[in-house]
Amino acid sequence: MNEKTKTNLEIAMKVSWISIVTNVVLSGFKMFAGVFGYSAALVSDAVHSLSDVFSTLIVMIGVRMAGRDADEGHPYGHERYESVAAILLSFILALIGLSIGYTGVQTVFLGEVHALRVPTLLPLIAAILSIIIKEIMYRYTAAAAKKISSGALMADAWHHRSDSMSSIGGLIGVLGARIGFPVMDPLASLVISVFIVKVAITIFLDGIGKMVDQSCDKDTLEEIRTLILAQEEVWGIDRLRTRIFGDKMYVDVDIRVDGGKTLVTAHEIAQRVHDEIEKHFENVKHCMVHVNPGVKEKS
Repeated sequence: MNEKTKTNLEIAMKVSWISIVTNVVLSGFKMFAGVFGYSAALVSDAVHSLSDVFSTLIVMIGVRMAGRDADEGHPYGHERYESVAAILLSFILALIGLSIGYTGVQTVFLGEVHALRVPTLLPLIAAILSIIIKEIMYRYTAAAAKKISSGALMADAWHHRSDSMSSIGGLIGVLGARIGFPVMDPLASLVISVFIVKVAITIFLDGIGKMVDQSCDKDTLEEIRTLILAQEEVWGIDRLRTRIFGDKMYVDVDIRVDGGKTLVTAHEIAQRVHDEIEKHFENVKHCMVHVNPGVKEKS
């Protein structure tokens, strides 16, 4: 394991442990407030927060496995384990969302809404605290994920954001119930479930995209193209292909140079293009530069 990979792993583990401790404390407080404050929405929100603990553990396992060096059985490395972790996380999120939604549907459409107890002030306080804390955790985790280019950690960041949004739903539900609309509390649970499932689908599609050699985005592709053409003695680009491999990127490019150059000179040009790409884009794990001979047009 190289020094950069080791540093990224340490950052991911630190963020993950902070996330686990925060979620355990927060989910316990919200569960207490929801049960003793008569708020179904906050109980659902507490379950969502508790799920963050298990999802973070999955992320930790995925990131640690992805950081392992290439070996004989995995010559291209283990980066896709991060995508596997993200996909597993999406399934957990979807199941939690559907479960909360099912309970909400039963209460709203099949239960005795008028018999529901009005939530106390405690769930209101818990919901506000949850919104603030989870938004802070989202920003903290997302910043770390961008720094180390971790898809699994970014998925965990969005889990924090979904929890923050669900707490907003819980807050609306509690407020609605307290001003005379008791159906608002279980209805908030239903809305929360829809949001959680939507986030799960987004994470799933992103993980699948990285598993099937999806190309990098158009802006990055154009940035690579501009960088290559800026190199001295590169006449043009005949072909440029990229693929996402976990949180890393592979680049294959065919450049066109003067066909009259010696093999040594052509190799030096290709090496310069290779080095500039890997220097400019930190998440490029491998870059292959092929040289095609060009012929100057007769004037």
